[in-house]
Amino acid sequence: MTNKPGKILQWPKGKLDFSEGCLIMGILNVTPDSFSDGGQFIDTEKAIAHGVEMASQGAAIIDIGGESTRPGSEPVSINEEIARVTPVIKSLSKKVNIPISIDTYHFEVAKAALDSGASILNDITALNDERMGELAAEYEVPIILMHMQGTPTTMQAEPKYKDVVQEVLDYLIERANRAEKAGVPKERIFIDQGIGFGKTLEHNLELLRNIDKFVATDYRVLIGTSRKSFIGKITGKPIPSERIFGTAATVALCAKAGAAIARVHDVPQMVDVVKIANTLYHK
Repeated sequence: MTNKPGKILQWPKGKLDFSEGCLIMGILNVTPDSFSDGGQFIDTEKAIAHGVEMASQGAAIIDIGGESTRPGSEPVSINEEIARVTPVIKSLSKKVNIPISIDTYHFEVAKAALDSGASILNDITALNDERMGELAAEYEVPIILMHMQGTPTTMQAEPKYKDVVQEVLDYLIERANRAEKAGVPKERIFIDQGIGFGKTLEHNLELLRNIDKFVATDYRVLIGTSRKSFIGKITGKPIPSERIFGTAATVALCAKAGAAIARVHDVPQMVDVVKIANTLYHK
């Protein structure tokens, strides 16, 4: 493919500079049940303070989610999700000068978040609701499209692929084309392999080994490996917070391969990781 994205991504309410290489997105879950930090930031003031802290530590984006999507999780009501995320976005958007993304697949939540100050959409269902693409086009914001087999409730029951790399790649390209048809410029579309979302350990490893194929599409690539269970299986670390070094290895690999964003829990550590990887491979 041609048409490589530029080093600077600018839109009416935000800007990201990829001239040094991979950037860090800090995870802010305002949920009681997320797999790694569930309940830690359900309090609005704590969530805002953590968002400010991550920005000061070098995060380029704060990604706010109000519904857990860990394996086996159950959905919450749209009103509950809006009630969790909008107060945090409203306050945080006034306190930090980096873009805030909303991690949701619900159109109503996405719109409320954009109206509250968010300026990136992160859709784990990659436009299962096609209005999400139209919303990104209308508000002139970037959108992240992720691959998932099944739903969070069922995705880890028995994931199967004939060729996981090709199937995920084909799916993401089709969804990215769908976003473009909705009016989102190619440079504002990110694709995400969906590590851990309907994949076995071997599926995850195959996708990471082949991240260069996703980068070669010339859509910007986001990776989300932070603290995930496949790292625990390899390292023998059952506690998510003990998987920092395992996460760091995957972030370094993906930064080297040309991933645009790494979505992580441990911001200061991963900022250091990408600084080294970016300096070695992209300067």
